[in-house]
Amino acid sequence: MNLKHIKAVAFDLDGTLVDSIPDLAAAANAMRQHLGLPALAEMRIQEHVGDGIASLVHRAITDERHGEAAAALWEQGFSFFVRYYHDHLSDNTRVYPGVRDGLALLRALQLPLVVVTNKSEYLAVPLLQQLELRDAFSLVIGGDTLAEKKPSALPLQHVCEVLGINSSELAMVGDSENDILSARAAGAAALAVSYGYADASTLQADLVIGNLAELYDLMKNN
Repeated sequence: MNLKHIKAVAFDLDGTLVDSIPDLAAAANAMRQHLGLPALAEMRIQEHVGDGIASLVHRAITDERHGEAAAALWEQGFSFFVRYYHDHLSDNTRVYPGVRDGLALLRALQLPLVVVTNKSEYLAVPLLQQLELRDAFSLVIGGDTLAEKKPSALPLQHVCEVLGINSSELAMVGDSENDILSARAAGAAALAVSYGYADASTLQADLVIGNLAELYDLMKNN
Protein backbone atom coordinates (compact mmCIF):
# COMPACT_ATOMS: atom_id res chain seq x y z
CA MET A 1 0.00 0.00 0.00
CA ASN A 2 1.39 3.39 -1.03
CA LEU A 3 1.05 6.03 1.69
CA LYS A 4 3.10 8.79 0.07
CA HIS A 5 -0.02 10.95 -0.33
CA ILE A 6 -0.64 10.94 3.44
CA LYS A 7 -0.18 14.38 5.03
CA ALA A 8 -0.97 13.58 8.69
CA VAL A 9 -1.26 10.53 10.95
CA ALA A 10 -3.75 9.99 13.78
CA PHE A 11 -3.02 7.42 16.47
CA ASP A 12 -5.20 5.62 18.94
CA LEU A 13 -3.68 5.59 22.45
CA ASP A 14 -4.45 2.45 24.47
CA GLY A 15 -3.32 -0.68 22.63
CA THR A 16 -1.57 1.33 19.90
CA LEU A 17 0.93 3.71 21.51
CA VAL A 18 0.85 2.35 25.05
CA ASP A 19 -0.08 -0.80 26.93
CA SER A 20 -2.26 0.59 29.70
CA ILE A 21 -4.05 -2.62 30.69
CA PRO A 22 -2.10 -3.10 33.98
CA ASP A 23 -3.20 0.30 35.31
CA LEU A 24 -6.73 0.10 33.90
CA ALA A 25 -7.14 -3.34 35.46
CA ALA A 26 -5.77 -2.13 38.80
CA ALA A 27 -8.19 0.79 38.78
CA ALA A 28 -11.12 -1.43 37.78
CA ASN A 29 -10.36 -3.92 40.53
CA ALA A 30 -9.83 -1.15 43.10
CA MET A 31 -13.28 0.12 42.10
CA ARG A 32 -14.79 -3.36 42.38
CA GLN A 33 -13.27 -3.77 45.83
CA HIS A 34 -14.66 -0.35 46.80
CA LEU A 35 -18.10 -1.57 45.68
CA GLY A 36 -17.74 -4.88 47.54
CA LEU A 37 -17.15 -6.98 44.40
CA PRO A 38 -14.42 -9.61 43.84
CA ALA A 39 -11.48 -8.90 41.52
CA LEU A 40 -11.54 -9.74 37.80
CA ALA A 41 -8.66 -11.21 35.80
CA GLU A 42 -6.54 -8.67 33.93
CA MET A 43 -7.24 -10.37 30.60
CA ARG A 44 -10.98 -10.12 31.30
CA ILE A 45 -10.71 -6.37 31.85
CA GLN A 46 -8.71 -6.06 28.64
CA GLU A 47 -11.76 -7.39 26.79
CA HIS A 48 -13.81 -4.52 28.26
CA VAL A 49 -11.46 -1.73 27.08
CA GLY A 50 -11.91 0.45 23.98
CA ASP A 51 -15.07 2.52 24.28
CA GLY A 52 -13.98 4.99 26.93
CA ILE A 53 -14.02 4.99 30.73
CA ALA A 54 -17.80 5.33 31.08
CA SER A 55 -18.33 2.06 29.18
CA LEU A 56 -15.43 0.38 30.96
CA VAL A 57 -17.02 1.15 34.34
CA HIS A 58 -20.33 -0.39 33.25
CA ARG A 59 -18.52 -3.46 31.96
CA ALA A 60 -16.18 -3.76 34.94
CA ILE A 61 -19.11 -3.62 37.37
CA THR A 62 -21.33 -6.08 35.48
CA ASP A 63 -18.50 -8.11 33.85
CA GLU A 64 -20.57 -8.12 30.65
CA ARG A 65 -19.66 -6.57 27.30
CA HIS A 66 -23.08 -4.96 26.96
CA GLY A 67 -23.76 -4.76 30.69
CA GLU A 68 -25.30 -1.69 32.23
CA ALA A 69 -24.94 -1.06 35.96
CA ALA A 70 -27.69 0.63 37.96
CA ALA A 71 -27.32 4.43 37.74
CA ALA A 72 -26.43 5.03 41.39
CA LEU A 73 -23.91 2.17 41.40
CA TRP A 74 -22.36 3.35 38.13
CA GLU A 75 -22.01 6.93 39.42
CA GLN A 76 -20.30 5.70 42.59
CA GLY A 77 -18.03 3.40 40.57
CA PHE A 78 -17.24 5.98 37.90
CA SER A 79 -16.30 8.66 40.46
CA PHE A 80 -14.00 6.25 42.30
CA PHE A 81 -12.48 4.83 39.10
CA VAL A 82 -11.58 8.23 37.61
CA ARG A 83 -10.02 9.47 40.86
CA TYR A 84 -8.03 6.28 41.40
CA TYR A 85 -6.93 5.92 37.78
CA HIS A 86 -5.91 9.59 37.50
CA ASP A 87 -3.60 9.05 40.47
CA HIS A 88 -2.06 5.86 38.98
CA LEU A 89 -2.06 6.59 35.23
CA SER A 90 1.46 5.44 34.50
CA ASP A 91 2.40 3.18 37.43
CA ASN A 92 2.73 0.17 35.13
CA THR A 93 1.68 1.54 31.73
CA ARG A 94 4.44 1.23 29.13
CA VAL A 95 5.09 2.69 25.70
CA TYR A 96 5.14 -0.13 23.15
CA PRO A 97 8.54 -1.04 21.64
CA GLY A 98 9.31 0.98 18.52
CA VAL A 99 6.76 3.71 19.23
CA ARG A 100 9.21 6.44 20.28
CA ASP A 101 11.55 5.71 17.36
CA GLY A 102 8.65 5.47 14.93
CA LEU A 103 7.19 8.80 16.04
CA ALA A 104 10.60 10.46 15.73
CA LEU A 105 10.98 9.15 12.17
CA LEU A 106 7.51 10.39 11.19
CA ARG A 107 8.19 13.80 12.71
CA ALA A 108 11.37 13.94 10.62
CA LEU A 109 9.06 13.84 7.58
CA GLN A 110 7.40 17.04 8.91
CA LEU A 111 4.08 15.20 9.25
CA PRO A 112 1.60 16.46 11.84
CA LEU A 113 0.86 13.66 14.32
CA VAL A 114 -2.28 13.59 16.45
CA VAL A 115 -3.86 11.34 19.06
CA VAL A 116 -7.51 10.36 18.67
CA THR A 117 -8.58 8.28 21.65
CA ASN A 118 -11.85 7.39 23.37
CA LYS A 119 -10.08 8.01 26.70
CA SER A 120 -11.15 11.37 28.13
CA GLU A 121 -8.80 14.32 27.61
CA TYR A 122 -8.57 14.63 31.41
CA LEU A 123 -6.82 11.25 31.48
CA ALA A 124 -5.19 11.05 28.05
CA VAL A 125 -3.19 14.30 28.21
CA PRO A 126 -1.50 13.68 31.58
CA LEU A 127 -0.79 10.07 30.58
CA LEU A 128 0.99 11.27 27.44
CA GLN A 129 2.87 13.87 29.49
CA GLN A 130 3.97 11.33 32.12
CA LEU A 131 5.27 8.97 29.44
CA GLU A 132 7.01 11.90 27.68
CA LEU A 133 5.00 11.47 24.48
CA ARG A 134 2.87 14.63 24.54
CA ASP A 135 5.34 16.81 22.62
CA ALA A 136 5.24 14.47 19.62
CA PHE A 137 1.62 15.43 18.90
CA SER A 138 0.14 18.68 17.66
CA LEU A 139 -3.37 17.71 18.78
CA VAL A 140 -4.99 15.35 21.29
CA ILE A 141 -8.66 14.48 20.78
CA GLY A 142 -10.22 12.61 23.69
CA GLY A 143 -13.50 10.77 23.94
CA ASP A 144 -15.05 13.83 25.57
CA THR A 145 -13.48 16.52 23.37
CA LEU A 146 -16.25 16.53 20.75
CA ALA A 147 -19.94 15.60 20.64
CA GLU A 148 -19.10 12.11 19.33
CA LYS A 149 -16.21 9.67 19.70
CA LYS A 150 -14.94 6.73 17.62
CA PRO A 151 -16.45 4.87 15.74
CA SER A 152 -17.98 8.18 14.62
CA ALA A 153 -16.25 9.97 11.77
CA LEU A 154 -16.41 13.25 13.70
CA PRO A 155 -13.04 13.10 15.53
CA LEU A 156 -11.13 12.45 12.31
CA GLN A 157 -13.17 15.02 10.37
CA HIS A 158 -12.29 17.54 13.10
CA VAL A 159 -8.58 16.67 12.79
CA CYS A 160 -8.72 17.25 9.03
CA GLU A 161 -10.46 20.61 9.50
CA VAL A 162 -7.88 21.76 12.04
CA LEU A 163 -4.96 20.64 9.88
CA GLY A 164 -6.49 21.87 6.62
CA ILE A 165 -6.26 18.55 4.80
CA ASN A 166 -8.68 16.24 3.02
CA SER A 167 -9.78 13.11 4.88
CA SER A 168 -8.16 10.98 2.15
CA GLU A 169 -4.81 12.51 3.19
CA LEU A 170 -5.14 11.27 6.79
CA ALA A 171 -4.09 7.84 8.09
CA MET A 172 -5.70 6.46 11.26
CA VAL A 173 -3.55 3.94 13.14
CA GLY A 174 -5.27 1.85 15.80
CA ASP A 175 -5.86 -1.58 17.24
CA SER A 176 -9.65 -1.87 17.48
CA GLU A 177 -12.78 -2.06 15.39
CA ASN A 178 -13.67 1.48 16.54
CA ASP A 179 -10.48 2.83 14.96
CA ILE A 180 -11.12 1.13 11.62
CA LEU A 181 -14.82 2.09 11.55
CA SER A 182 -13.97 5.72 12.35
CA ALA A 183 -11.41 5.82 9.55
CA ARG A 184 -13.83 4.24 7.09
CA ALA A 185 -16.62 6.66 8.05
CA ALA A 186 -14.30 9.64 7.59
CA GLY A 187 -12.73 8.41 4.35
CA ALA A 188 -9.27 8.11 5.89
CA ALA A 189 -6.74 5.28 5.45
CA ALA A 190 -7.40 2.59 8.08
CA LEU A 191 -4.27 0.99 9.54
CA ALA A 192 -4.03 -1.55 12.35
CA VAL A 193 -1.10 -2.54 14.55
CA SER A 194 -0.48 -6.26 14.92
CA TYR A 195 0.44 -6.05 18.63
CA GLY A 196 -2.70 -4.38 20.04
CA TYR A 197 -5.57 -5.64 22.17
CA ALA A 198 -7.63 -7.04 19.27
CA ASP A 199 -6.71 -9.66 16.68
CA ALA A 200 -5.62 -7.37 13.83
CA SER A 201 -6.45 -10.01 11.19
CA THR A 202 -10.16 -9.64 12.05
CA LEU A 203 -10.30 -5.83 11.70
CA GLN A 204 -10.36 -5.57 7.89
CA ALA A 205 -7.85 -2.72 7.92
CA ASP A 206 -6.26 -1.40 4.73
CA LEU A 207 -2.90 -2.41 6.15
CA VAL A 208 -1.53 -4.15 9.26
CA ILE A 209 1.84 -2.98 10.58
CA GLY A 210 4.12 -4.55 13.15
CA ASN A 211 5.71 -1.29 14.31
CA LEU A 212 5.48 2.43 13.58
CA ALA A 213 8.79 2.53 11.71
CA GLU A 214 7.03 0.67 8.87
CA LEU A 215 4.91 3.79 8.37
CA TYR A 216 8.02 5.89 7.80
CA ASP A 217 9.20 3.50 5.09
CA LEU A 218 5.79 3.67 3.39
CA MET A 219 5.55 7.46 3.60
CA LYS A 220 9.03 8.72 2.81
CA ASN A 221 9.41 9.92 -0.76
CA ASN A 222 12.79 8.51 -1.72
